[in-house]
Amino acid sequence: MKKDAGLIETFVRKKRIWRGRAVNFDVDTVRLPDGKLATREFMNHPGAVGVVPFLDKDTIVMVRQYRHPVGEVTLELPAGKLDKGENKLSCVRRELAEETGYTAKTIKPLLNYWPTPAFADEVLYLYTAAGLTPGKVHADDDEFIEAVAVPFKKALAMALDGRIMDSKTVVGLLASAVAR
Repeated sequence: MKKDAGLIETFVRKKRIWRGRAVNFDVDTVRLPDGKLATREFMNHPGAVGVVPFLDKDTIVMVRQYRHPVGEVTLELPAGKLDKGENKLSCVRRELAEETGYTAKTIKPLLNYWPTPAFADEVLYLYTAAGLTPGKVHADDDEFIEAVAVPFKKALAMALDGRIMDSKTVVGLLASAVAR
């Protein structure tokens, strides 16, 4: 018998309550380990990538953008949602170019994680990039962003003291610091 067997919920049925352009919202009915039924509301997300692009060993490229849900301009790693059927590496290259204008000679996997498993099924795939070549930023029509060079140590300090609160950025910076 599996050690987690007493924790597993069994799927019963799904009800889609919202189909959006980027995400969907579902309400699943599940059977609990004790046999009772319960509902689980969550966001269905196709997954996303993020990248820590190193201009040199001490400097990274980040993006500043306004985030409506929190009502602030944030400093984040370049990132974006995977398109249906899109290869993760292709998405990293696309998002890096769209948001910063840079292309990378090398891109390496850093780690994967669930940003909010309590209410979303999104997986975020993080990478590092190096050997950057500048080019033209070509953000999506509804994106108003600014690419900025930031000393890596400064960005890491900002993540540790709460000035950067975006999860992919905090996780990416910390993981990059450990991997160095």
